[in-house]
Amino acid sequence: MSSSKNEKIMNSIYDKASNEAIIARINKLTTDSQPLGGKMSVDQMIRHCKLASDVAFGNQDLKINFLMNLLGKLLKKKVFYGGDMGKNSPTAKEFIITEHLDLEKVKSELTVNLSRFANEGKSAIKTMNHPFWGKMTYEDWDALMWKHTDHHLRQFGV
Repeated sequence: MSSSKNEKIMNSIYDKASNEAIIARINKLTTDSQPLGGKMSVDQMIRHCKLASDVAFGNQDLKINFLMNLLGKLLKKKVFYGGDMGKNSPTAKEFIITEHLDLEKVKSELTVNLSRFANEGKSAIKTMNHPFWGKMTYEDWDALMWKHTDHHLRQFGV
């Protein structure tokens, strides 16, 4: 079956080519990379993305209050399947990085995490309930991981 010319091709963390493309963007970042907006330095942003991906693997707990959990559930479809992620969106305190880190080390950690999605597929996901977004499907995880990482890489011009 052929696809129409107007059909938008979606990037996927499970797709090896898409996954390699986002990792190539990460590898373009240097200690001189500056944000086009936001407060994080490049090393902090990479660690932030790594910790966010750790949630999918069951390796990162988040303490989200009831109102924020409700907000996440209400916004999930719009954020995951609508437009871009908003600038200066609130983030869980566990994802706020204040120290400076070795950029190559944190890039490697994030790359390992992202590669797991392509190498292991859906079996990489160990939790189907996100503390903020609520009940998740494998497609939701795909949309969240791609959109969140892409959002922050765009912040740094890659």
